[in-house]
Amino acid sequence: MSSATDPIKIRTQGAILEVTLDRPKANAVDLDTSRQMGEVFRQFRDNPDLRVAILTGAGSKFFCPGWDLKAANDGDAVDGDYGVGGFGGLQELPHLNKPVIAAINGICCGGGLEIALSCDIILAASHATFALPEIKSGVVADAASIKLPKRIPYHVAMEMLLTGRWLDIAEAQRWGFVNHVYEADSLMEQAWAMAEQLAAGPPLVFAAIKEIVRDAEDAKFQDALNRVTQRQLQTVDTLYGSEDASEGARAFAEKRDPVWKGR
Repeated sequence: MSSATDPIKIRTQGAILEVTLDRPKANAVDLDTSRQMGEVFRQFRDNPDLRVAILTGAGSKFFCPGWDLKAANDGDAVDGDYGVGGFGGLQELPHLNKPVIAAINGICCGGGLEIALSCDIILAASHATFALPEIKSGVVADAASIKLPKRIPYHVAMEMLLTGRWLDIAEAQRWGFVNHVYEADSLMEQAWAMAEQLAAGPPLVFAAIKEIVRDAEDAKFQDALNRVTQRQLQTVDTLYGSEDASEGARAFAEKRDPVWKGR
């Protein structure tokens, strides 16, 4: 259970974990918060009873502005120990083979945008805004410089990185930044509906999908495909030798919904 003073609030319902970043006034991330987020997501990764996570921010103004500049001014090293998952607990967490949904409830910028980019699906409130303002502070948005030009049109990504300009929700959706946009008062309801849909799905298939996507990111098509078809990826090998793989075929033949057991 989370306490009222914890910067990370968690709750679980069934196979779903909800993680809320709650650091007034803006949900900025300092070193301690980042390390806590890493532990939360590591436990999520390693808990077979949990299948999907939702990450959001407290309040209605900020999802996350990224690095806590006040904490940095007070002595937090920008290149300090971010914890097991890197900054924000997600970016460098190895073998995270479960779906993570970002529910963007407000301003999402800097390192907060980099955290959102580490999620698999991005849902946003209609008032959410996005930016990479690091250029104005004389620093580089390192993770975003790597990821963003691969996610949205190159020239749009470069303009964001080079100018720090803001995108409103309409433009963010137009460039494929977000999957779906909802009114603020229905965002979490929709995020939970998406999570419930995923939680009912085949976890071994999800794990294989995530590993294939990671493995293929910088590989030639045929090399990546060979690794899949030859069962060289652990999650793929596990899937094709699993009870779930047999259950999927059996349920199709019997014209019923499959019962996924994750084994």
